[in-house]
Amino acid sequence: MKTTRPVALVTGASSGIGKEAALALVTAGFDVIGTSRDTSRATPLEGVAFIDLDVASDTSATAAVQQVIERFGRIDVLVNNAGVGAIGAAEETTMAQSQAVFDINVFGVMRMVNQVLPHMRAQGSGRIINLSSVQGFLPAPYMAVYGASKHAIEGYSQSLDHEVREYGIRSLLVEPAYTRTGFEANSTQPDAPLQVYAQQRQTFGRVMTAAIKDGDDPAVVAKVIVSAATDPNPKLHYTAGPLAGRASMLRRFAPARIFDRQIRKLNQLTD
Repeated sequence: MKTTRPVALVTGASSGIGKEAALALVTAGFDVIGTSRDTSRATPLEGVAFIDLDVASDTSATAAVQQVIERFGRIDVLVNNAGVGAIGAAEETTMAQSQAVFDINVFGVMRMVNQVLPHMRAQGSGRIINLSSVQGFLPAPYMAVYGASKHAIEGYSQSLDHEVREYGIRSLLVEPAYTRTGFEANSTQPDAPLQVYAQQRQTFGRVMTAAIKDGDDPAVVAKVIVSAATDPNPKLHYTAGPLAGRASMLRRFAPARIFDRQIRKLNQLTD
């Protein structure tokens, strides 16, 4: 079956931001394919076709994109939303755990990009929308590995945009702040915890729980993703929600000492 409507592929679409983005893209007029590691456990979404995808697998990424091309004949938008959180001090996180986070958050994005680019180049157009975070441009104590993965996506996506723009393709970043999802509950905990960090890690956990509870609705981020997918003159960076916008301004304009002090205050760190 081919389609005359634009086609969007959304990874990690079974819950949270990915789910809301898939539904919002349907409303915006896209044929939408959502992915989940196990579609048999995913709740059906009206207007969204689900396929299995493990972004940490080369074989799975290849098969998923091929399924979309065979069914719809094109991919106009790739939303790289699938990801995993990681909480813990840098020293508490083993190399194996760090590699597992990067295999999903960074290399998973790269796998999907490499699979869709030949098809987008052939059709002369496409949007790649990579879900970053305010932690892609802010330091995040007790989330060093997660923050590093998002910093990596920021650099990768911006470089990619310069490489593919001449082929009618854009690589764009969406940067949410705290969002009311299952992020904290689904984040990995340090696999080599150290007592020296225990008290401060627990304090950070309480700060994060409160911030997520008061955070943006995932639909706020989904609306920004639709803008990135449809804007005639897209921006390289899209902050999502008022907190993300304020964080971006603070990073750009606050003096370094004041910025550093504010980060420590917000995370209840002692000097």
